[in-house]
Amino acid sequence: MATVIDRRENGGNKSAVNQQRFIKRYREQIRQAVAKAVSGRKIMDIEQSGQVSIPVKDISEPIFHHGPGGRREWIHPGNKKFVKGDSFDRQQQGGGGTGSRASDSGEGEDDFVFTLSREDFLNFFFEDMALPDLAKRHLAKIAEVRKVRAGFSIDGTPSNLSILRTMRSSLGRRIALSSPYQKRLRELELDYSEALEKDGPYAEGTLELMEKMRHLRACIDRVPFIEKLDLRYNNRVLKKRPQAQAVMFCLMDVSGSMDESRKDLAKRFFMLLYLFLKRNYERIDVVFIRHHTVAKEVDEEDFFHSRESGGTVVSSALKLMVEVIHDRYPPSQWNIYCAQASDGDNWAGDSELCGRLLRDSILPLVQYYAYVEVASEEPQNLWEEYLTVKGQFDHFAMQRIIGADEIYPVLHDLFQKRAA
Repeated sequence: MATVIDRRENGGNKSAVNQQRFIKRYREQIRQAVAKAVSGRKIMDIEQSGQVSIPVKDISEPIFHHGPGGRREWIHPGNKKFVKGDSFDRQQQGGGGTGSRASDSGEGEDDFVFTLSREDFLNFFFEDMALPDLAKRHLAKIAEVRKVRAGFSIDGTPSNLSILRTMRSSLGRRIALSSPYQKRLRELELDYSEALEKDGPYAEGTLELMEKMRHLRACIDRVPFIEKLDLRYNNRVLKKRPQAQAVMFCLMDVSGSMDESRKDLAKRFFMLLYLFLKRNYERIDVVFIRHHTVAKEVDEEDFFHSRESGGTVVSSALKLMVEVIHDRYPPSQWNIYCAQASDGDNWAGDSELCGRLLRDSILPLVQYYAYVEVASEEPQNLWEEYLTVKGQFDHFAMQRIIGADEIYPVLHDLFQKRAA
């Protein structure tokens, strides 16, 4: 029997190849396990690696084994109940194992537990999500530099040798160097044919022409097939590559009607959204705007943790967003996205102004606008106004979040991949 020993090196993690093969083979089971694991994690811990488990039955493979039939003899060491010649009923084989589920019927199921890296976990987590309408491109301030093809050069490494261009150069040189000999040879061949017909093959003139032709053919053969000057190498130079640059506006209501539970839902939504955006853009600016009766641009720490209270005037945040766009983010150079979180309660008469600001000043400039209404059992006046806006613009989306377990499904629906 042949024995195969795998001595390939896999660096520090010797199981890396096998793990990737396992992930590829049981992708659907792992995806379901990741979705189940997310429900039990904190939002801030989502991007960390961790253990996931899938049922053993999902990774079982067909095997050849002996069936329970036939006549057999068993030896039970330490048996005090039976003696030779006794008979007893055949029992079905199977064990409960040490898994998470056991039964008294002899059937059990073990869970196969393994660890996913941070990158693999996030890949499964964001597998079906994509930012919509990524259309505009512009050179970012920090441009990415990559090597690109830039013709050919006469110096380089053997790995960059261009065989086709080298042979073309060699052929051109051989044609140029041998063309005078070829021309003279054709003339002598015509003279040799005439002399052969007129004087015969052994005439002195005929033999002299034959010797000259032999000399010219030797000169042609001495032209080298390839020389160093024929070598051509693929040339690569560093070039700045255009990148997509985007800005994300995060608007959150911090008025008195937004209690701590609602603020917590909004914070979790923005945390998850920000994590998602970081995976789609190498360079992204995030603008945090909090508002009650007055809107204010704050940093990330104040946006998530500062405590304020007061009335609600949503239009103040929209006006501030328009000012920031015109001052710092021209739409011709930036992909602009906005996400707004609120309980939907707004000052009387202000919701109509919000609708006008969206239709006239904001939606024509942005790529996508997402509005989420948190912990509101019944739609509020802002929701009713935004419904009219949604009917007029395809890149405006709105959803409602009641509990923490709905944050990911809502985010998935807002930014799911659109059919091409």
